[in-house]
Amino acid sequence: MHIPFNRPFIPWFSFRYLVRDAMSETIAGNGRYTKKCHEFFEKRFGFAKVLMTTSCSDALEMTAILSRIEPGDEVIMPSFTFMSTANAFLLRGARVVFADTMHDVPNIDPAEIENLITPKTKAIVVVHYSGIACDMDRIMEIANRKGLYVVEDAAHAIDSCYRGRPLGSIGHFGTFSFHETKNIISGEGGLLILNDRKFVQRAEIIWEKGTNRAAFYRGEIDKYRWVDIGSSYLPSDAVAAMLFSQILRFDKIQSDRKKVWWNYFELLAPLEQNGYLKRPIIPPYATVNGNIFYITVKSEETRDNLITFLKMHDISALFHYLPLHSSPYFVDKHDGRSLPNTDRFSNCILRLPFYNRLTRNEIRFVVSKIRLFFQFQR
Repeated sequence: MHIPFNRPFIPWFSFRYLVRDAMSETIAGNGRYTKKCHEFFEKRFGFAKVLMTTSCSDALEMTAILSRIEPGDEVIMPSFTFMSTANAFLLRGARVVFADTMHDVPNIDPAEIENLITPKTKAIVVVHYSGIACDMDRIMEIANRKGLYVVEDAAHAIDSCYRGRPLGSIGHFGTFSFHETKNIISGEGGLLILNDRKFVQRAEIIWEKGTNRAAFYRGEIDKYRWVDIGSSYLPSDAVAAMLFSQILRFDKIQSDRKKVWWNYFELLAPLEQNGYLKRPIIPPYATVNGNIFYITVKSEETRDNLITFLKMHDISALFHYLPLHSSPYFVDKHDGRSLPNTDRFSNCILRLPFYNRLTRNEIRFVVSKIRLFFQFQR
C-alpha cells in the first residue's frame, strides 16, 4: 500500500472554471473569479476586506509595507516557521527578533514576546502552527499596550478559530496560503486580510504595482497613475478560478479533512498512553481545522529512524521547520539566545500523510507501522 505525504484534491469540475475563465474577455488579475473569491471570504468569515495574492509570502510582504516597516525597526516572530515569514520583513530592512515557542504547543510564547520588546519594536508576527491558534488575547493585550502591529501568519489556519473568532481576523492583518498542501488550493496563491479599513485604500494601491488602478476600474477616477510603492501582488484570474472551484466544495473538503485529523488522533491514543509519542495538544481556546497532523517523539534520532522505517513500508512522512535562528543565513545575525522549545519541536516533530481522501483503513495502516516501529525499539 503506497501512501504519499500529500495528494492534492483537484476534482475534474475544477477545469470547467479554468476553461470558462480562459474563454472570458481577460484572465488577468482582479477579474470575475477574483471578485467571487473575495466575496466568499468576506461573507463567510466576516473579514473587513481581503485581497487575493500570488502567495502567502506576497501577502506577508504587503503587511510589512502597510506596517511601514523601515530599516532599524524590530519585528518579533517565532523561529519555528517558514522563511517567508521572516523574509517579508527583512526585505524592508527590519531586524527580525526570534522568540521561542511554548513548551507544549509549537506556537509563539506570549511571555517571550513581552521580554523581547524594545523601543525599536514595531510589529509582532504570530504563526498559527497546524491551524492551532496562538494565545491571541495575551498577544493582543501586549500589542495594544505597547502600540504594536500584529500580523497573523495563518497559512495553516483557514477555518480555524480562537474563542469563536476566525483566525486571521484578530490582528491588524492576516494572511492565508492556498499552496497545494493546504486545505483549499490553487497550486500557489494567498490572501491578505485587512481588519482595519484604514489600510484598504493603500493596500489596493500596493497590490496593483503602486497604482490606483483598482479605483479606476470601479469608475472612481478617470485615469490611473503611479502613486505609491507596490508590486504585482495580485494573481491571474485563472488562479482565482481554480480556488473558486475549491470554495464551492469548501464544507465537504473541511469535513473530510477534519475526519482524517480525528481518526489519527483516536487511533494514536494507545501509543501516546504507552509513552511512545505525543499527539497535538489543543488548548481550550483553539479549534482543529484539518490542516496537518503531527506527532512528537522523544529525540531527533527516533524521528529520523521512524521516517526511514515508514519509507521502507511505502509511507511518506516528513519532518518540518528547521529553526530560522540557527539557519545558515541567519545564524550570524541571531543574538545568541537559546530557544530550547523551538529546537526540540524542530528535532522531534513528524508530520504524517494527510489529504482529503485518506481513508480510515489507510490511517490504520500508517498507525500500525508506527506501532511496529516502537515495538522494535523495545
